[in-house]
Amino acid sequence: MLGFILVNDMGRPRLEKVSEQSDWDLVASARDGDMAAFAELVKRYERPVVHFCQRMVRSREDAEDLAQESFVRVFRYLERLTPAAKFSTLLFGIARNLALNFIRDSGRRGRGVTYSLTDEDQSEKPLEDESRRPDREARLHEIDERIEAGLALLSPKHREVLVLRELNGLDYNSIAEIVKCRKGTVKSRIARAREQLRIHMERLGGEEL
Repeated sequence: MLGFILVNDMGRPRLEKVSEQSDWDLVASARDGDMAAFAELVKRYERPVVHFCQRMVRSREDAEDLAQESFVRVFRYLERLTPAAKFSTLLFGIARNLALNFIRDSGRRGRGVTYSLTDEDQSEKPLEDESRRPDREARLHEIDERIEAGLALLSPKHREVLVLRELNGLDYNSIAEIVKCRKGTVKSRIARAREQLRIHMERLGGEEL
């Protein structure tokens, strides 16, 4: 969990239900000082934003930092936010800019963004199912490693649209708003990214999946 400690403006737990409110209703409530509303926004989007950032920068720790900074910026500019687009589009746009800045700055510092082909992310590892066959588990693990390695070889502009589409499930219009380009450009980038990923995975695995 990200390190937010949220209470309402009176310092007491909020008793009203917020889980059924729309994102922008929650933003309006948070703007009025209802921190339970903002906590609900964090709850809704923390996991997908962390996963997106992790696919971009390939570090769980850095991804969590970037996700937290994304929410901090949303909170800081609550007064300026308007429902001109989906809240998720705005949030992923912030996370995307932070991730791209991180990648650029890492390159300048000579640190680079590291990509592990063997280390598992234990935070995302599902609970072991005893009924699953070892050979199937090994095969799925091999495929997952090749996907991770293939994603690492994509350029940031191709990686981001593929992750937003295939892993975060966003539609083309939302992705276009996030990356600030035309819908047709998004589609072409995704098609190119899929093809590049297929080629990389075949090279890494020595066979077609």
